[in-house]
Amino acid sequence: MKEDINALDEIHKGACMGVNAIDFVLDKVEDDEFKRKLQQQYNNYKKIAKDIEDIYPKYNDGNPHEVGSMTKAMTWSHIEMKTFNDHSNSKIAELLLQGVNMGIIEGRRILNKKNLNDEVSKLVSKYVTMQETDVEDLKNYL
Repeated sequence: MKEDINALDEIHKGACMGVNAIDFVLDKVEDDEFKRKLQQQYNNYKKIAKDIEDIYPKYNDGNPHEVGSMTKAMTWSHIEMKTFNDHSNSKIAELLLQGVNMGIIEGRRILNKKNLNDEVSKLVSKYVTMQETDVEDLKNYL
């Protein structure tokens, strides 16, 4: 049960980070196709976060862990700094890929523990698969 809670918390934080990162860069994107792709990814992250929030009460009282305001601020400042002189599709895709890869690594580590409830395992797997698809999409913009 503790493994399930930890998995849900970590994936929820990752999904929230994805939402925040895309939100921070969306106004910098001028290419309509890329913007649509990012909006789709944004919606997918929101859906995963909502799915976690819906099942979380089965495993724990309260709400899943959120991304702290300090982490949000650091992410925003990192993105602002890295895109100050270059807000090309390539630079934005590169920054997002760095975050997505961290999410995939964390998701795979969670899945490799193999002692998760089936419901939680399927949700983590869905998250990882979604991010692996995002990697392939983002590579097209490098």
